[in-house]
Amino acid sequence: MKEVIGELTAKGMRLAFVVSRFNTIFTEQLLKGARDAALRHGAADDDLTVVRVPGANEIPLAAAKLAKSGAFDAVVALGAVIDGATDHAMLINTSVARALAQIALETGLPVLNGIICAHSLDQAIERAGSKAGNKGFDTVCAAIETVNALRKL
Repeated sequence: MKEVIGELTAKGMRLAFVVSRFNTIFTEQLLKGARDAALRHGAADDDLTVVRVPGANEIPLAAAKLAKSGAFDAVVALGAVIDGATDHAMLINTSVARALAQIALETGLPVLNGIICAHSLDQAIERAGSKAGNKGFDTVCAAIETVNALRKL
């Protein structure tokens, strides 16, 4: 049996982070985690690009433009959507997740969803760098492994 595994090394890898400004208290922590993961695994700071958009709903359009540019090895979406009194958060989370997956399939470029989908502020805090880890860090690690696995195919 042949097995393809992507290493967790980002040397020479060009990564783009699309970051929502909405819920900045969380998204800045996600970005710190994402940058930390990239640098810890060998990426150069000059090979990291940050694009800021107003909210999670605007992330897919920027991600699509980056993915189609040919300038990056992966695109990572970072945002935080927290439930409120209506179904608005669920609608945003669903449409953004589908759009990001579609962009990846259409371009063949890893486009990873690092958007926190939380039911409460406490859950968002946990996922942005406290006891549940940092979703930005975890998503960049997944991006690095995916890029390296795809390079072997």
